[in-house]
Amino acid sequence: MKKIILVRHAKSDWPEETEDFDRPLADKGLEDAMNMSRFLKTNNISIDYLVSSPAVRALNTCKIFNQTYQINFNTDEKLYNPSESNFESVIYDLDNSHNSVAFFSHNNGISNFANSISEDIFHFPTCGVAGFEIDCDSWTDFDGANKKLLFFYEPGKI
Repeated sequence: MKKIILVRHAKSDWPEETEDFDRPLADKGLEDAMNMSRFLKTNNISIDYLVSSPAVRALNTCKIFNQTYQINFNTDEKLYNPSESNFESVIYDLDNSHNSVAFFSHNNGISNFANSISEDIFHFPTCGVAGFEIDCDSWTDFDGANKKLLFFYEPGKI
Protein backbone atom coordinates (compact mmCIF):
# COMPACT_ATOMS: atom_id res chain seq x y z
CA MET A 1 0.00 0.00 0.00
CA LYS A 2 1.10 3.53 -0.78
CA LYS A 3 -0.29 6.80 0.55
CA ILE A 4 -0.42 10.26 -0.96
CA ILE A 5 -1.15 13.36 1.03
CA LEU A 6 -2.18 16.44 -0.92
CA VAL A 7 -1.48 19.79 0.73
CA ARG A 8 -2.58 23.08 -0.75
CA HIS A 9 -0.12 25.82 0.16
CA ALA A 10 -1.01 27.89 3.21
CA LYS A 11 -2.55 31.38 3.02
CA SER A 12 -0.33 33.67 1.00
CA ASP A 13 0.17 37.37 0.68
CA TRP A 14 0.46 39.30 -2.58
CA PRO A 15 2.58 42.40 -2.05
CA GLU A 16 2.68 44.97 -4.85
CA GLU A 17 5.29 44.35 -7.54
CA THR A 18 5.44 40.63 -6.63
CA GLU A 19 5.16 37.96 -9.30
CA ASP A 20 2.75 35.08 -8.62
CA PHE A 21 5.65 32.61 -8.28
CA ASP A 22 7.31 34.73 -5.57
CA ARG A 23 4.30 35.31 -3.32
CA PRO A 24 5.20 34.75 0.36
CA LEU A 25 3.06 33.20 3.07
CA ALA A 26 0.91 35.54 5.13
CA ASP A 27 1.20 35.42 8.93
CA LYS A 28 -2.02 33.37 9.02
CA GLY A 29 -0.48 30.96 6.51
CA LEU A 30 2.62 30.47 8.66
CA GLU A 31 0.42 29.73 11.66
CA ASP A 32 -1.92 27.39 9.75
CA ALA A 33 0.97 25.41 8.26
CA MET A 34 2.57 24.97 11.67
CA ASN A 35 -0.73 23.91 13.26
CA MET A 36 -1.62 21.53 10.43
CA SER A 37 1.78 19.82 10.35
CA ARG A 38 1.70 19.32 14.12
CA PHE A 39 -1.91 18.08 13.95
CA LEU A 40 -0.97 15.43 11.35
CA LYS A 41 2.11 14.31 13.28
CA THR A 42 0.18 14.16 16.59
CA ASN A 43 -2.48 12.03 14.87
CA ASN A 44 0.13 9.58 13.58
CA ILE A 45 -0.17 10.53 9.92
CA SER A 46 3.09 9.12 8.60
CA ILE A 47 4.91 10.94 5.83
CA ASP A 48 8.29 9.75 4.60
CA TYR A 49 8.93 12.16 1.72
CA LEU A 50 7.82 15.63 0.62
CA VAL A 51 7.55 17.02 -2.92
CA SER A 52 6.73 20.69 -3.44
CA SER A 53 6.02 23.17 -6.15
CA PRO A 54 9.03 25.48 -6.26
CA ALA A 55 6.77 28.56 -5.89
CA VAL A 56 7.64 30.42 -2.69
CA ARG A 57 4.27 29.96 -0.92
CA ALA A 58 4.17 26.19 -1.57
CA LEU A 59 7.86 25.64 -0.79
CA ASN A 60 7.60 27.57 2.48
CA THR A 61 4.54 25.50 3.47
CA CYS A 62 6.60 22.37 2.71
CA LYS A 63 9.53 23.67 4.78
CA ILE A 64 7.24 24.25 7.77
CA PHE A 65 5.96 20.66 7.48
CA ASN A 66 9.58 19.55 7.24
CA GLN A 67 10.36 21.29 10.56
CA THR A 68 7.75 18.98 12.10
CA TYR A 69 8.62 15.76 10.22
CA GLN A 70 12.39 16.17 9.68
CA ILE A 71 12.51 14.22 6.40
CA ASN A 72 13.86 14.71 2.90
CA PHE A 73 12.06 16.90 0.41
CA ASN A 74 12.40 17.91 -3.19
CA THR A 75 10.80 20.39 -5.57
CA ASP A 76 9.21 19.64 -8.91
CA GLU A 77 8.18 22.41 -11.29
CA LYS A 78 5.33 20.20 -12.53
CA LEU A 79 3.48 21.00 -9.28
CA TYR A 80 3.30 24.73 -10.09
CA ASN A 81 -0.01 25.50 -11.87
CA PRO A 82 -0.49 21.74 -12.33
CA SER A 83 -2.95 19.68 -14.35
CA GLU A 84 -4.06 16.25 -13.13
CA SER A 85 -1.51 14.63 -15.45
CA ASN A 86 1.27 16.70 -13.86
CA PHE A 87 0.54 15.05 -10.50
CA GLU A 88 0.54 11.61 -12.11
CA SER A 89 3.87 12.33 -13.81
CA VAL A 90 5.44 13.26 -10.46
CA ILE A 91 3.92 10.16 -8.80
CA TYR A 92 5.28 7.83 -11.49
CA ASP A 93 8.78 9.21 -10.89
CA LEU A 94 8.75 8.48 -7.14
CA ASP A 95 11.17 5.97 -5.67
CA ASN A 96 9.31 2.89 -4.39
CA SER A 97 11.15 3.14 -1.07
CA HIS A 98 8.77 6.02 -0.26
CA ASN A 99 5.45 4.70 0.99
CA SER A 100 3.76 7.90 2.14
CA VAL A 101 4.43 11.07 0.14
CA ALA A 102 3.06 14.58 0.68
CA PHE A 103 2.66 16.92 -2.31
CA PHE A 104 2.53 20.71 -1.85
CA SER A 105 0.78 22.46 -4.69
CA HIS A 106 -1.86 24.98 -5.79
CA ASN A 107 -5.52 25.33 -6.72
CA ASN A 108 -7.23 24.63 -9.03
CA GLY A 109 -4.88 21.79 -9.91
CA ILE A 110 -4.77 20.14 -6.50
CA SER A 111 -8.58 20.17 -6.14
CA ASN A 112 -9.01 18.85 -9.68
CA PHE A 113 -6.51 16.05 -9.07
CA ALA A 114 -8.17 15.05 -5.77
CA ASN A 115 -11.54 14.94 -7.52
CA SER A 116 -10.10 12.84 -10.35
CA ILE A 117 -9.05 10.08 -7.92
CA SER A 118 -11.98 10.20 -5.50
CA GLU A 119 -15.76 10.08 -5.49
CA ASP A 120 -15.71 12.83 -2.86
CA ILE A 121 -15.99 16.42 -4.02
CA PHE A 122 -13.14 18.64 -2.89
CA HIS A 123 -12.32 22.28 -3.00
CA PHE A 124 -9.13 22.72 -1.01
CA PRO A 125 -8.95 25.77 1.23
CA THR A 126 -5.47 27.14 1.82
CA CYS A 127 -3.51 24.59 3.89
CA GLY A 128 -6.24 21.99 3.32
CA VAL A 129 -4.95 18.41 3.44
CA ALA A 130 -6.36 15.19 1.96
CA GLY A 131 -4.87 11.72 2.41
CA PHE A 132 -5.45 8.78 0.10
CA GLU A 133 -4.54 5.12 0.31
CA ILE A 134 -3.39 3.70 -3.01
CA ASP A 135 -3.69 -0.07 -3.42
CA CYS A 136 -0.33 -0.72 -5.07
CA ASP A 137 3.25 -1.65 -4.20
CA SER A 138 4.85 0.36 -6.98
CA TRP A 139 4.16 4.00 -7.86
CA THR A 140 4.13 3.00 -11.53
CA ASP A 141 0.87 1.11 -10.82
CA PHE A 142 -0.87 4.26 -9.54
CA ASP A 143 -3.25 4.80 -12.47
CA GLY A 144 -4.96 1.40 -12.32
CA ALA A 145 -4.87 1.05 -8.52
CA ASN A 146 -7.87 1.45 -6.24
CA LYS A 147 -7.76 4.71 -4.32
CA LYS A 148 -9.50 5.41 -1.03
CA LEU A 149 -9.90 8.71 0.83
CA LEU A 150 -8.52 8.41 4.35
CA PHE A 151 -9.03 11.98 5.59
CA PHE A 152 -9.67 15.59 4.63
CA TYR A 153 -8.66 18.34 7.05
CA GLU A 154 -9.16 22.09 6.88
CA PRO A 155 -7.13 24.44 9.08
CA GLY A 156 -10.21 26.10 10.59
CA LYS A 157 -11.65 22.73 11.67
CA ILE A 158 -8.75 21.03 13.46
